[in-house]
Order: sequence, then structure tokens, then C-alpha cells
Amino acid sequence: MSTALSILDLATIAPGQSARDSFANSVALAQAAERTGYRRVWYAEHHNMGSIASSATSVLIGHIAEHTDTIRLGSGGIMLPNHSPLVIAEQFGTLETLFPGRIDLGLGRAPGSDQKTMFALRRNPASADSFPQDVLELQGYLSGRSRVSGVQAVPRAEGVVPLYILGSSLFGAQLAAQLGLPYAFASHFAPDALHQAVNVYRESFRPSEQLAEPYVMAGVNVFAAENTEEAVEQKTIAYRTRTRMFIKRGAADASYTDAEIDAFLASPNGRQLASMTTYTAVGTPAEVVAYLDDFAASIGADELILAHSATQIDDRVRSVELTGSAMAAAAHEPAVG
Repeated sequence: MSTALSILDLATIAPGQSARDSFANSVALAQAAERTGYRRVWYAEHHNMGSIASSATSVLIGHIAEHTDTIRLGSGGIMLPNHSPLVIAEQFGTLETLFPGRIDLGLGRAPGSDQKTMFALRRNPASADSFPQDVLELQGYLSGRSRVSGVQAVPRAEGVVPLYILGSSLFGAQLAAQLGLPYAFASHFAPDALHQAVNVYRESFRPSEQLAEPYVMAGVNVFAAENTEEAVEQKTIAYRTRTRMFIKRGAADASYTDAEIDAFLASPNGRQLASMTTYTAVGTPAEVVAYLDDFAASIGADELILAHSATQIDDRVRSVELTGSAMAAAAHEPAVG
């Protein structure tokens, strides 16, 4: 398998654990990824979600960088409408200065939150409309070619902080193509427009200073274990837990049995939630790599960013290791025929 593999770490806080536990788990996950040949680990900006600890995304990236040596680290992504471009340029200029050659900046325009949280962030819902202009302003600060007269981002790193556009619709695909930036599609939770968006991106791509040809990344959920039954069990537990989290956000009591959760996911109301994880590789390392190979080929992906989603950290780390080792072995297999 020649497609590069990376990781999206959701920095989840498991039931009964703390945010500190989550950060320790993220360190262990990144170290496992570094050991087994993954290209990068990204962290996503979410707010007001009790089960996700990556709200201060740039701070978490710095913490993980202190505990790793070579793997690239970045945001998948920073929700730029929540911030001024100057502040993000300062944060990521600082990170690149401290950890040269290792920092990525993935950008999205979704709020990463609900209406009340948007208010708490002092965000205007219309701020997403200026996302393309904000990306260009940010790019100017990072490159030392500021679009705002008399304003520079300090510190500005000597090295390049590459930008990536994240999305789950045609808007992001068109913007990434127009700006000549890599495009990462969030197919791990929003699969519907994947193929159309990738086609639009490739057809509309304009070369840029950062990128000469289109570069496509796509998200996939992964549960790899020593045997298929164990992997399936991990997936079942993880997706039940995830469903409870979605329900709990709007309800005072979310104490549903496994049977009730399974019935909900099979119902018309639950099928949409279930369909969010359409792209899921589950099984032995060989089965997972075969799935990822087929998935990558279906869209011509240059890189897959994997969400290893088992509830227990030991299972997540093992999934990372098994998939990475199997990927490396497959890449060195001689061609047949």
C-alpha cells in the first residue's frame, strides 16, 4: 500500500476518566504513530463537548510535540471563523519556531460548537462568510507578506507552516482548488459528498507556491485487532458510546441500555447517525489494510487520515500499531504479475 497514513486524534475523554487522562492517552497514541511510520497526527477544535479535550488545539499540539521527536503534528482543524487570523498565525508561528519542520495548519469554517457556544466565543454566525479572505490574510502573516499594512505576526517561523483546507462539502473543495492547497475531506463522519467533492477539487485545482498538483486526504474510522471478532466488539462498544454522547447532549438522562441504543441506530431517526460512520475499516491488520487500499483507490487519495476510535486507550494504541506495521509490510511487498 503506497498511500500515506496519518491519524486524527479526537482526544476523547472516556467515561470515568479526566482531561489529564485524555492528554496522556494522546501522547501515547502519537508515540505509537511515530514508532510505526505514520506521517502526521492532527487534533480538532471542538468546544463545549464534555467528551473531547482538544478545545485549546495549539496548546495540545505543543504538548504532544514535547513528547515526540519526528512526527508531524497539526490541526484537523482550527475553525478559523472562531479566531482572528493574526492570533492563529502567532500561535502556529510559535509552534513552528519551537518544533521546526513538524507543524501543520489545517483550517475549517464550521463552528465546532452549538449556537450558545458561538455566543460564548463572541462569534458572529456570519463570520464564516469571510473564511476565504481570512485564509488569505493568515497565509500572508505566515509567509511574511502581510495583507494588513503595518501588521506582522510575531514570531514568524523561518520554516513553512503548510496550510490544508478541511471540509465536508463542495465549498471547501472549490476553495482548496482555487488557492492551490491540499484538501482533506471529513469522510470519517460526513461521507455523503466525498466523491463529488474530490472530483471538483481535482478538476478546478490551480497550482500555487505551496502545491504544484492536487493533494487529497480523506478520513476513515479504524478498528484493528488481532482477530476480527475483537475488532467488531471494539467498534460496537465505541459506536454505542458515541451514540449515547450525541443523545446526552440534549437530554438530562441518557441511561440507555445497549439494546435500546442498537434499536435507535436501526430506526429511521438513528440511521442518519449510523450512516455518519459509513467509512469504517474493522478487522485484522490484513483486513484493515485491504479496506484502506480499496477506499484510497476509489478516490485516488494521496493520504488517509485515520480515526482509531476504540474506547480503551490500549486498544487504540494497538490498533495504531497493527495498522501501521501492516501498512509498512504491504508497501514493501513485491508487485504481482
